[in-house]
Amino acid sequence: MKQLIFTVALLLMGIAATAQNTIVVNSEKIFKSIAAYNTAIAELDKLAEQYQQQVDTKFAEVEELYNNYQSQRAQLSAATRQNFEQVILQKEQEATEFQESLFGQEGTLMKKRVELIKPIQERVFKAIEAYAKQVGAEVVIDSSNNPTLLYNTASVERTQQLIDSLK
Repeated sequence: MKQLIFTVALLLMGIAATAQNTIVVNSEKIFKSIAAYNTAIAELDKLAEQYQQQVDTKFAEVEELYNNYQSQRAQLSAATRQNFEQVILQKEQEATEFQESLFGQEGTLMKKRVELIKPIQERVFKAIEAYAKQVGAEVVIDSSNNPTLLYNTASVERTQQLIDSLK
C-alpha cells in the first residue's frame, strides 16, 4: 500500500514537472458567478425542503402508529399484535421507498438537479477547456473544495503508465 501511495505521489510530481503550462481555477467561484446557477440551486434547495417535509410527515405517521401500538400492546392478542406489526413495517417500508424516490440516486430531486445544473456545468467546462487551449495550458486544476483535474492534454496523461507499474 505504501508503495502504491509512493508511486502515485511520484506520478503526480512527474505530471507537475512535465506540465509546461498549468492553470488553476476555482469552479465553485465560477459557478456562483452565474445567475442561472444560483437560481437553480435556490430552486433545488426549496424542492429539497418541501420533499423533506413530505418524508418527515410519512415517518411521523409511522412513529405515531408505533407509539399507539406500544401503548395498546399489552391488551392485544398475539394475532392482533402481529397484524399491527405488519402494518407498521409496511408503512415504514413505504416511507423509506418514498424517501428514496425523492432523494435517491435516481430520485426526483437528482433528476431535477441534472435537468437544471448539467447544462450550466457543460457550458462552464467547455469554457474552461476553450480557455486552456487558448492559453496553451496542458493541465487545469480545480482549487475548489476537492482539487480536481478538469482538463489535460494527452501528452501529460500518465494513467496507463501507473496501471502498467502496478502489474
